[in-house]
Amino acid sequence: MAKRPSELTDSLGKGSWWQDIVRYGVALAILIAVSVYIGFLLFGTNSVEVLIQLNAQEKSLKRSIEYLKKENARLQKEYFELKQLEPEQ
Repeated sequence: MAKRPSELTDSLGKGSWWQDIVRYGVALAILIAVSVYIGFLLFGTNSVEVLIQLNAQEKSLKRSIEYLKKENARLQKEYFELKQLEPEQ
C-alpha cells in the first residue's frame, strides 16, 4: 500500500517539459483568440457601440420625418389658401 502514492507521483511526473509548454501555449492561444474576438465585438465595425449609435441615428431621423411631414402639411395648406382652393382631407 505504501508504494501506491509514490507510483502515483511518478506517473504524474513522467510528462516531458515540452508537452507542458505545448499545453500552456495552446491555452494561451485560445485565451488570446477569445480576447481578440470579444474586442472586435465591443469595438469593431459590427460592435455594440455602432449598434447604439445607429439606434440613436434612427430615432433622430424618425423625429425629422415627423417634423417634415407636419411642415409639408402646413405649407400645402398655405399653398391652397393662396391659390383659393380648399384642401382635401
